[in-house]
Amino acid sequence: MNIQIFGKSKCFDTKKAQRWFKERRIKFQSIDLARVGISPGELKSVLNAVGLEALIDPKHPDAPLLNYLAYDADKVEKLLEDPRLLRTPIVRNGRQATVGCCPEIWETWT
Repeated sequence: MNIQIFGKSKCFDTKKAQRWFKERRIKFQSIDLARVGISPGELKSVLNAVGLEALIDPKHPDAPLLNYLAYDADKVEKLLEDPRLLRTPIVRNGRQATVGCCPEIWETWT
């Protein structure tokens, strides 16, 4: 199992996800989206698992602007440019991924 948690340092749900894996002594890699971002390949893998709409953080002030972009490719490009638009945490386990706090799904991975 190769768990990656993409999140924001001040995000409560990201800390909750990290704590969930720590309590079960499951090793994970933590990636700060604001500092490091997400690679196009990683984003594509997550998109295939959860879909585009699940990735957009509705609480971000610029999120409504993404609705005006006509093509999904433009939306993905904008997410790569500004990873703060991504809903967190994004938890990856190989080709599987979740967005938000989903312990019921993570439990099936262990």
